[in-house]
Amino acid sequence: MASSNHPVDNVLYLADSYKVTHHKQYPAGTTSVYSYFESRGGKFNETVFFGLQYILKKWMVGSVVTKEMVEEAKEFYHHHFRNPRFFNEDGWNYIVEKHNGHLPLRIKAVPEGTVVPVKNVLFTVENTDPAVPWLTNWFETLLVQVWYPMTVCTFSRMQKIMIGRYLYRTSGSINGLSYKLHDFGYRGSTSVESAAIGGAAHLVNFAGTDTIAALQLCKKYYDNPMAGLSVPAAEHSTISAWTKTGEADAFRNMMDQFPTGIVSVVSDTYDIYNAVSNIWGDELRQMVMDREEYGSLVIRPDSGDPVTVVLKILELLYERYPCLTNSEGYRMLPNYLKILQGDGISYESLLTILAAVEEAGWSTDNLVFGSGGALLQKLDRDTQKCVFKCSSVTVNGEARDVWKEPLTDSGKTSKKGRLTLERDEAGQLVTIEEGRGDPEKDLLVPVFENGRLLVDYTLKEIRTLAGADLFPKKNPKRS
Repeated sequence: MASSNHPVDNVLYLADSYKVTHHKQYPAGTTSVYSYFESRGGKFNETVFFGLQYILKKWMVGSVVTKEMVEEAKEFYHHHFRNPRFFNEDGWNYIVEKHNGHLPLRIKAVPEGTVVPVKNVLFTVENTDPAVPWLTNWFETLLVQVWYPMTVCTFSRMQKIMIGRYLYRTSGSINGLSYKLHDFGYRGSTSVESAAIGGAAHLVNFAGTDTIAALQLCKKYYDNPMAGLSVPAAEHSTISAWTKTGEADAFRNMMDQFPTGIVSVVSDTYDIYNAVSNIWGDELRQMVMDREEYGSLVIRPDSGDPVTVVLKILELLYERYPCLTNSEGYRMLPNYLKILQGDGISYESLLTILAAVEEAGWSTDNLVFGSGGALLQKLDRDTQKCVFKCSSVTVNGEARDVWKEPLTDSGKTSKKGRLTLERDEAGQLVTIEEGRGDPEKDLLVPVFENGRLLVDYTLKEIRTLAGADLFPKKNPKRS
C-alpha cells in the first residue's frame, strides 16, 4: 500500500465518515452543489468572521490530491466500511488527472475581520467542474471548523467592547485598551494547533498574549511578524522556591532582574494581603516608587473571589501609595502600579469586576486582565450556532433552490437558492436569497478558486475591519 509520511495531511481523510458515501446519493444528472455557512443565532447577535484563510492555506491551496493519497484512502475506507464499493475512487482520481490534484471549487467569503449580524451568509462554496458536484459538501467538515476562530474572535471582541466602555467612562480615554486582556490560554487548550488558532483569533482584537503558537500562526498565515507582546512575569514556582520566609527576597529579585519596563509578580503564594500591605506597601515600597521613570509593577492575585480580592488590593494600595483622582472623578493608582486579575476571568465575571470597581470609585485603568480557559475553551459550535447548508443544486441542467424546514424546529430552517450579502437602505447587512440579489452589491469576495488563493488578508487589515467604529466619539454616560 502506498503511504504518505503524514497520513493526516491527506484531504481524503478530512471529512466525517458518512460523506464517503454521499457521491452515490445525489440525483442522477446532478452537476452543481452550492452550499453556504452562517451563524444562525447564539450568545451574541453579531459575529466577527476570522480563520477561513488559515484553513484554506493549510489544507486546500495547491495540488493537494495525489494518486498515492487515493490508493491509501481506498484501502482505508475498504476496511472502515467493510465494503470496497463505497469509496469514490474514480471521482478522486479524476481530480488528480483532470485538475492535477487542485480542488475544482469556488469559495466566496465576507472579508476576514468583518462584523456581521447573525443569520447572514458568511461564505459560499460550489464546485467548478460539473463532474464533481459531491466535492462541495465533502469539505463541509473542514470548513465548518472556522466556527472556532470565529467564535473566539467574537468573544474576544465583545470583551474588548466591555472593557473599553468602562475604561472610557472612568478615565476619559481608551489608551492601552489593546493590552487590557492578555491571552493565558495556551496550557488549557486541547492541542498546540487549537491554541494557535484560538490565540490568533484573540490577537485580532488585542495585542497581549503568552500563547506563542498563536504568534507563529499569525506570522505564517496572516503576514504579521509579531502580532503580540508579553512581559517578564513570575509564576508560583519562582516565588515559592525562595520559601515563605524569603517571599520579600523573591519579589526584590524580580525587581532587580528586570529593572526597567513592566514586570508582573504573582503575589498570592501565601497571603496576598500581607504581600500588598507589608512587602509591596512597606518593605519594598521605595523600590517600587523608584520605577516611576523606568516602568511599572503589576501585582497579580491568583486566587479567591475576584471582586473581593481586587477591591481589597486597591484599598490596601491606596493606604500605602500616593493616589490621585482623574478628570472623570475616579481614583487612580500611581502610574508605576497596576493589578492583573488573571484567575476566573470570563465574559460574565469580567462584567461583574468592572462594575464593582467602578461603583467603588476606581478607574478601570488601574486593572489588566488575563483569560485562559474561558477565552479559548469554554465555547463550542453552538455558541454562535454555526452551520453549513446546501441551498442550490443543478440537476439535468435545471437549477433548484433547496432548503431544510424541519417541522419540529423552525430555528433550523435554512436559506434558499444562491445568496448575496448586501447592505440595505439603512446600511444594515442582509442576505438576499433565491438568486434575487445584485451581484454588483454582493460583499462576498472570491477568495479561493481551483486550488488558488485569490485574496491574502494581513492581520493588520483584519484588525482594522474588526475595530472600525468600535466606540462612540463622546464619553458615554454611566448606565
